[in-house]
Amino acid sequence: MAFVDYYKILELDKTATPDQIKKAYRKLARKFHPDVNPNNKAAEDKFKQINEANEVLSNPENRKKYDKYGKDWKHGEEFEKAQQQNRSRGSQQSYSGQGGFGQDDFSDYFESMFGGGGRSSRQSAKFKGQDFNAELKMSLRDAFTTQKQVLTVNNSKIRITIPAGIENGQVIKIAGKGGPGVNGGPNGDLYIQFSIENDTAFKRDGDNLYATVDLDLYTAILGGNITVDTFDGKVKLTITPETQNETKVKLKGKGFPVYKKEGQFGDLIITYKIKNPSQLTEKEKALFEELKKLR
Repeated sequence: MAFVDYYKILELDKTATPDQIKKAYRKLARKFHPDVNPNNKAAEDKFKQINEANEVLSNPENRKKYDKYGKDWKHGEEFEKAQQQNRSRGSQQSYSGQGGFGQDDFSDYFESMFGGGGRSSRQSAKFKGQDFNAELKMSLRDAFTTQKQVLTVNNSKIRITIPAGIENGQVIKIAGKGGPGVNGGPNGDLYIQFSIENDTAFKRDGDNLYATVDLDLYTAILGGNITVDTFDGKVKLTITPETQNETKVKLKGKGFPVYKKEGQFGDLIITYKIKNPSQLTEKEKALFEELKKLR
């Protein structure tokens, strides 16, 4: 099998950061997507190569194996186990004059290690299939409730349930939904990373939500009742007389759902921002002057 340079496919250097890999993948995927290039076989093949390269390089563990073993990266663990067995038997066999391993050395070694002098034994060795990586975007409102979605991965439809309270950047594993195993080996796994976009006025921090509520000067001084928005409705609050600016109140259980804990919620913390009146009339100004003298 010819060596495939995944870095070259994504137009990157080997020193590329995870963020650079993500940006390069998105840019090229948009450029060569079948919807943008209908009936273009070359673009379709390029799109498949881009996805394959991203699936390997965006997974830190797979990328490490690829950087070390090249085209034989999937069998790196078997190679290392064989090395350890050779050491335990006192073997002095070396596969490189400098003690390192080149691409041809690995290939020759895998041929002999799994083939026993021929290809038939190697072909019967079982290996786990390739792991797949995907990104799923959701709004914060969607993440507030449990969602059921159908994903299409390599032309296969996968039904998944996303528990309420999923975190931004969180990764979940769908076992056995990756690439097919080799010679009857187990399928790879599918790793889904969630990108949660906040489309609300609330700030989320774990299971807690934060919001700012404007309070007019008169209510802050004299007290009263106001209605405020929570994530799933409105509640009435009683304002204590002489409430100060930046006062915080906690609404217990009015925050975000706790992941995989049905019926449990974080808190909503509200900060009051006192708004001074504007465009005062002459009479209002005079009244404030009187209050000033009284103080």
